[in-house]
Amino acid sequence: MSSPQILAPAPAPATATASGPVERQVVMLVYPDFELLDAVGPLEAFATAAGFLQARGLPGYSVQVVAAEAGPVRASSGLELLARRGRAELADPALMSGIDTLLVAGGRGVERACEDPHWRDWLQAGAGRVRRLGSICTGALLLAAAGLLDGRRAVTHWNWCERLARRHPRVVVEPDALYLCDQGVWTSAGVTAGIDLALALIQADHGRALALRVARELVMYLHRPGGQSQFSEPLQAQAMAPRAAVQQVQERVRARPQADLRLETLAALVALSPRHLSRAFVRDTGLTPAAFVEQVRLQQARQLLEQTALPLSRVAQRCGFASADVMGRCFRRRLGLTPLDHRTRFGPPPLDP
Repeated sequence: MSSPQILAPAPAPATATASGPVERQVVMLVYPDFELLDAVGPLEAFATAAGFLQARGLPGYSVQVVAAEAGPVRASSGLELLARRGRAELADPALMSGIDTLLVAGGRGVERACEDPHWRDWLQAGAGRVRRLGSICTGALLLAAAGLLDGRRAVTHWNWCERLARRHPRVVVEPDALYLCDQGVWTSAGVTAGIDLALALIQADHGRALALRVARELVMYLHRPGGQSQFSEPLQAQAMAPRAAVQQVQERVRARPQADLRLETLAALVALSPRHLSRAFVRDTGLTPAAFVEQVRLQQARQLLEQTALPLSRVAQRCGFASADVMGRCFRRRLGLTPLDHRTRFGPPPLDP
């Protein structure tokens, strides 16, 4: 199983004219039966950032929705979102070049959208003109259908990763990533991960301080059930482990992540040889016992960092890491950030003096 990754390029300056930086235009592509939160969540993050920037007299973001035709577009929830422009209007090269960020929403209607050659042609034409291209959730399948993820690493909703990989073998699917960017194309995991992606784009444009302010305004610092992963890793592993021995090992690891959880110790717990346990574990869960132990320890460490002010050394001790340095290496390898960065971004805000 791939390691979770959160990757972002260096900050990019806003498009400038002779009079200075200009407002960045963010366009969200939707289609019938799109996922409403995929679209409005990220757009709300950009709109919030725009409000903060405008209060300082700085150009921010403008947000709009594009569909096959201008007018209301019905989401899978039954609610409607107004697209003020149709794709034919935005096919004009001059208008397309004015788009800073083009994002594709996901949703159960993506299958029909992928079959629409007009969307594929439109995205292929736009990819070379917009500054930044990306997708939310299953919107990655539409980018892939247009050939825009070939040779790139990408992520989508956890329940669609296998389908993305199977249908588009030239796409390198990273199922554990929350969001990532490869060669200038961004993709995110399921639904609410689109807001995390939007925050990363805001940070790339305007720096960490603004992104953190937007996150707190959207209450993104609160602990999210199951952590920041796109799906609950403990629940997934439990569902994939029908055999009693493997389940017993999983329960021990989750109950006492700080204990001695070497392979030999776990094998003795269930009266199996280390080799037999390892093979059964991989067969039933897709993970080695060591990888599962690290996964559980990492999950608990994230929760403690988000919910407590314990020193890093105490967090590491409680979660079974040999030291804070070992925990830090695990965070950087699996999440792409340090434990302190994780606490700063996802923990509670500091108390007012």
